[in-house]
Amino acid sequence: MATKQNRVLSPTDEAYSEWQMAYDHFNQALFGGILPYCLITLQREKHTMGYFSRDRFANRSGRKTDEIAINPSYFAVCGVDEALQTLVHEMCHLWQHHFGSPGRGRYHNKQWADYMENIGLMPSHTGSPGGRRTGDKIADYIVPSGAMETAIVKLKAKGFELQWMDRFIAKPMTEIDPYFQVLTSTSEATFESTGLSTETIDEIQTVAEVIDLDFTRVTQKQGSRVKYSCQCDISIWAKPNIHATCDDCGMSFEVVG
Repeated sequence: MATKQNRVLSPTDEAYSEWQMAYDHFNQALFGGILPYCLITLQREKHTMGYFSRDRFANRSGRKTDEIAINPSYFAVCGVDEALQTLVHEMCHLWQHHFGSPGRGRYHNKQWADYMENIGLMPSHTGSPGGRRTGDKIADYIVPSGAMETAIVKLKAKGFELQWMDRFIAKPMTEIDPYFQVLTSTSEATFESTGLSTETIDEIQTVAEVIDLDFTRVTQKQGSRVKYSCQCDISIWAKPNIHATCDDCGMSFEVVG
């Protein structure tokens, strides 16, 4: 049995401790350490890289806490920096909930946008320069040499990495461009057209190879029915991306043909 001194972290401990480390680091670097703790979760919410939900959890003593959810389906494809952008984006919502005036529903208002910009994370509905700063669905990009970029560099200098990543990309191809182009092409011209940095391209390619990233769910035609078979040659037809196990052989059904 492993002792406390040499105990190997479980995947759960390792994955969630990384996000707590990042939260604590950005809280000090970008928010002056004023943000309260929240419950960070990994959720595969469709069509979003993350979300903030106020007072979502409560414990048996009645204490409430907010939730910041991060979608792991994006980690391997979009790279560490963009995953960290998502965390800080949601931390700005948490800040506004406790210290500001949030917009109605999912609306990203001017106060939120101004705070984002002040910490070097520029809001943009396109995720690129020139985009609208406010609205219901707002992305962002890192301001060169800004506080956010500096904070990421310092976090990585502490040894921060994302160790555990979803091997399956649970979203349509159109939603992961230009990242999908990086993973399916060897053309330098294609890489240049994505607008991604050389470091990001190298990171995405390396991680995809190491974790054996699976493109099955992306390349299948959305909405079509596909054929699955198990080891005892029983076949079924169903929608893409299902998880089913054969009662006879006990093995998962896999896509064939």
